[in-house]
Amino acid sequence: MTSFVQQLEAEKNERLAAITAAGRTSLSGDATKLLEVALVNEVSVSELAALWVPTTPELDVKLAFARQAGDEANHFQLVADRLAALGVDVAGFTPPADSPLFAYMKGLATTVERIAAGLFTLESIAYGVNENFMALCESRGDAETVRIYREYIQPDERAHQQLGQQLLAKYATTPEQQATARAATLRVLEIAAAARAKAAERLGSACFPGC
Repeated sequence: MTSFVQQLEAEKNERLAAITAAGRTSLSGDATKLLEVALVNEVSVSELAALWVPTTPELDVKLAFARQAGDEANHFQLVADRLAALGVDVAGFTPPADSPLFAYMKGLATTVERIAAGLFTLESIAYGVNENFMALCESRGDAETVRIYREYIQPDERAHQQLGQQLLAKYATTPEQQATARAATLRVLEIAAAARAKAAERLGSACFPGC
């Protein structure tokens, strides 16, 4: 990991702490409704990564996004199956219109921005908030949801984030590229924090999972 990526990782984690802290102090809410939020997030990030595949010229980054798209699609199915087991009819699920976060990310045109915003930052947010959601499920005796996240979803999110670190170290090498990566990282954190605060008001809990 380059010194730039180390510095950006530290700054990201500092800002991310406020998002995850909100969830830790709010281990409440309807877990089924919170899983439905996960369903939306999983299909949204899968679609985002797939959108980037054909327009990303660097082969290793193209393949990273393809892997991410497939992993997130699998997460969607895992969550959908869990909701079905809990008695929720997901057959008619229709993805909603893009949130401000995904609308912003779909507009990113450069490889460095996409790595920073998607693999490096969004997946870090997901990993952190998922840990809170797992704690909520565990406190309610929902061992199966915890198992799904622990054995399948969280390892993927961690791997995506680590891949983002590696690719950012490889491609964000000039001051201009590094400034672009930092701006994308901070913008994703800013939009995500605002969106999650608004959603927490609607859901009555800040303890909902991410991508």
